Amino acid sequence: MANNHSRPAYLLRTAAELAERIATARGLLSPCRLCPRACGADRLGGERGFCRTGAQAVVASAQPHFGEEDPLVGEGGSGTIFFTHCNLGCVFCQNWEISHEGAGRPVTAAQLAAMMVGLQRRGCHNINFVTPSHVVPAILEALPQAIDQGLSVPLVYNSGGYDAPEALALLDGVVDIYMPDFKFWSPARAKRFCLAADYPERARTALTLMHRQVGDLVLDERGVARRGLLVRHLIMPGCLDDTNAILRFLADEISPATYLNLMDQYHPCGEAAAHPPLDRALDRQTYENALELARAAGLARLDERNWLRILRRMMHGG
Repeated sequence: MANNHSRPAYLLRTAAELAERIATARGLLSPCRLCPRACGADRLGGERGFCRTGAQAVVASAQPHFGEEDPLVGEGGSGTIFFTHCNLGCVFCQNWEISHEGAGRPVTAAQLAAMMVGLQRRGCHNINFVTPSHVVPAILEALPQAIDQGLSVPLVYNSGGYDAPEALALLDGVVDIYMPDFKFWSPARAKRFCLAADYPERARTALTLMHRQVGDLVLDERGVARRGLLVRHLIMPGCLDDTNAILRFLADEISPATYLNLMDQYHPCGEAAAHPPLDRALDRQTYENALELARAAGLARLDERNWLRILRRMMHGG
């Protein structure tokens, strides 16, 4: 696809606009209503709510990542900044030490800005904020300093999909690429496995708003993402009906041109062993069935790694 977005969105915002958004975002921290939980903690006053994070972001790692989707990785990698803690409580989390146990260190706005610029200088194609839903104010606060230091690559908002419209409104015209993971369609499963019965409804609203802001994924002449929506869905054992409903929603309500990564790496982590059917690894047939459901829904832009699996099956008469 042609690149119609040569400059990241945030470079089109004035200093006054960013300052206003920072002030509004900080206001959402006391009492906290930054995410759909709206737990009411006074995070500016040092309280910690469900996400166990105060006003300052906590970062577990900041480094080039070459295991993300191809449009994010390119040749230079995706500059991932992995935030500690989370506004979801997934019992199967594959980053348990970070999201549940709190591995990481608090960072100031200046330190976060330096991380962003440092990743760009190392050749990363984007700055990829991983698990950012609970630290939107910190990201916005660091952005002007990063811009002053020359930041000029797209920003990726890599969330679990449990995002509030108020927070997403502050990111409109700031974030270039949204990459949510739509986990569950069933409220009962979301309550049991993510401690959030309203997750499916909130995720549908969030994905709709994200797509409204940035549209379908746009790539440059190198195949590197510049702007748009990229959706992940982690396929889990015993949840194929949720997968089918999510795929239909993406095709019918978002866009049949949605770029989708159907992830096959599920294996029991965290406390999953105590929560059947998530106590077992994903079997190959379930994954193959999910690929067929995506094709049947009319979703044509699957991550290249998935297309290779489909082609192999076709070549072998599968």
